[in-house]
Amino acid sequence: MNQQGADNPREQAAAWFVRMQDAPDDSALRERLQHWLDERPEHRQEYELLGRLWCAADFIPPERLEALCEPEPVRQLPRRRLLRQALAAGVALAALGLGWGGWQYQQMNHHDVLATQAGERRMFELPDGSRLELNSATRIDVAFSAGRRQLRLLAGEAMFSVAHDSSRPFVVDTAQGSVTVTGTRFDVRQDNGLTRVAVEQGSVKVEGAAGSLAQLGAGQGAHIDHQGKVAAPYTINAATLTAWRQGKLVFDNATLAEVVSEVSRYRRHPLYVAPGKVANLRLSSTFSTDDPDALLRALPNILPVAVKTHSDGSSEIIAK
Repeated sequence: MNQQGADNPREQAAAWFVRMQDAPDDSALRERLQHWLDERPEHRQEYELLGRLWCAADFIPPERLEALCEPEPVRQLPRRRLLRQALAAGVALAALGLGWGGWQYQQMNHHDVLATQAGERRMFELPDGSRLELNSATRIDVAFSAGRRQLRLLAGEAMFSVAHDSSRPFVVDTAQGSVTVTGTRFDVRQDNGLTRVAVEQGSVKVEGAAGSLAQLGAGQGAHIDHQGKVAAPYTINAATLTAWRQGKLVFDNATLAEVVSEVSRYRRHPLYVAPGKVANLRLSSTFSTDDPDALLRALPNILPVAVKTHSDGSSEIIAK
């Protein structure tokens, strides 16, 4: 890179962009790029602008692209410098308005808050083609940029079907840590000071706030505790853990305390269980998330318990 290019953020951004196109999976190169992006705000601005330009190339007539990349008649430029100049010139054209700039900016820089109420399940599609299935009482903050797809699970549970994009990692943050992928299908739950991760397809990297790591493949799960420590991977039944997507709650030898905690997520009024022996009773059954009170009607016929309803609408499971 010549001295003028070394002092020009746009030239530098173009050079970095070319390198990343040549080696998108080079982790060491990506770390160097991240360091450069963090040095100055204009570095990130220029690089993200080039990312939007690159993704919008399909919206420019081919003859205009050919003219843009035509080498100077007097001297032949090296390929990398030619591409850098073409990208820089493209940014200038974009500034003049080619019609796609506003649309592409919205696709690459997407911000939203997705949420469901108690007992509600919803599916959302993100601009990159990824799909999110939100379970009851869930809230997620979405922040996309040209170099990163960042989401924060504030509460609840979601199933993520991530569109593959090696140039933009898909990161789900929680209070305890983060989950990073480029393309896969996995479930994340934030509940009672814990983050639980279950992988249905592909692989993910789970990182705790305390610095511990775990790599999970299909059929594996892990959790991050309240101190930010990641547990060792373990085998999971993904179909059972994500049965809520089909409107089902599946319990296999679960304690009544665990059952009540799960069913409470789908009720408007609180559900409690008396401590001690009652809470430790075990249950194997399947219930509908659309009718959580079916549990209350069925329990006295399954276990030696009774259901007491209070004036505030809450219910308590006690010994019979």
